[in-house]
Amino acid sequence: MEMKSKEKVFTKYQVFIIAVLAVLQFTIVLDFMVLSPLGAILLKELDISTSQFGLVVSAYAFSAGASGLLAAGFADKYDRKKLLMFFYTGFILGTALCAMAPNYSLLLIARIITGIFGGVISSVSFAIISDLFKLEVRGKVMGFVQSAFAGSQVFGIPVGLLLADKFGWHAPFWLIVGFGLALGIIIMAYMKPVDAHLQIKSDRNALQHLFKTLRNRDYIKAFTGTTLLATGGFMLMPFAAAFCVYNVGITNQQLTLLYFITGVFSMIFGPIIGSMSDKAGKYQTFVVGSLISMVMVVIYTNLGITPLWILISVNVVLFVGIASRMISASALITAMPSLQDRGAFMSVNSAVQQISGGIAAAIAGLIAMKHSSGRIEHYDTLGYLVVLTMIIAMGLFYVINRHIQKNAQSADASPVVSEVLSSDPL
Repeated sequence: MEMKSKEKVFTKYQVFIIAVLAVLQFTIVLDFMVLSPLGAILLKELDISTSQFGLVVSAYAFSAGASGLLAAGFADKYDRKKLLMFFYTGFILGTALCAMAPNYSLLLIARIITGIFGGVISSVSFAIISDLFKLEVRGKVMGFVQSAFAGSQVFGIPVGLLLADKFGWHAPFWLIVGFGLALGIIIMAYMKPVDAHLQIKSDRNALQHLFKTLRNRDYIKAFTGTTLLATGGFMLMPFAAAFCVYNVGITNQQLTLLYFITGVFSMIFGPIIGSMSDKAGKYQTFVVGSLISMVMVVIYTNLGITPLWILISVNVVLFVGIASRMISASALITAMPSLQDRGAFMSVNSAVQQISGGIAAAIAGLIAMKHSSGRIEHYDTLGYLVVLTMIIAMGLFYVINRHIQKNAQSADASPVVSEVLSSDPL
């Protein structure tokens, strides 16, 4: 009976919020993820180089990072639902411009506009999660929300690739626009205001609030950890599809199957990993995921012509390792900021993620070279750089975890803080 009562962790409204945030992340992630499988098509149809394609990816990241910093000072001064709706509306508009872009230059401009709005959405979502869910269950919440990454592979990317093959590379962006409009209406109609943070009075203006967040030494550790996490994904992902097609030797149809199967396994393991991080420890889960990822990155980036079933097996294990890192690290980082700083912290954290990811994508575009045959050269070099960042990240997140544990012990020892914590939702 005790086990049964523990399992019923969320109310119906909280389940709704988790579902909304997961689907929201699905559209945001898909908007970025779809560029990777479209890479092989865009390199050919737009007649662009790998460095130009890297710029398309990094342009979104840089603009997202800039807007995240600009929004940070205001992030704790408004109802989070209103902020979410404002930036999501702009994101849908930017994606529509991508769908209408006739050439490389206008696509680049459209990606910048999309990034300005899309880059803030994840930070607002994570602030909402921090406001509505205790740290003890955030791993599980993150597991479901981060499964949007896998969901974009299972449903979005295969459908996007099929649409691109039939109707051209603009079609996947129209798909995201239609999906986003429907979700926006649901959020507007059924989501309640998220404004508990407004009850904490602050006489700081937006600029002072931003600089206070940027100067906090503990927050800087978390921002550095986010930088290391972003570097890996943005270095390998933009050229993953082209690498699989031209180096590993699979067809575009097999590429769709690869993303689909990998996504299904990632969706299954996401919530499991989240629950495991809550029970076994978030840092411990992060270390295990990092070790798995390091081994698989070296194997993956050194593949030559490979049977499809082996490539699928390698990809599935790699993505399970990456999911273990991302889910546990995201849950850990949400424990860093205080209630009155959450919006600003998450905005800066998102900005750091996007900017560092943009730099990584730009560097990857310079290291990875497209041979005249289409083959991607020096992809293994990118793999070794990613492994190096993972090793450094394990050390840094050990420090972050120790800090969070000390704060938790101090909170338990303080009757005032304990009373505040006990009044949180859940």
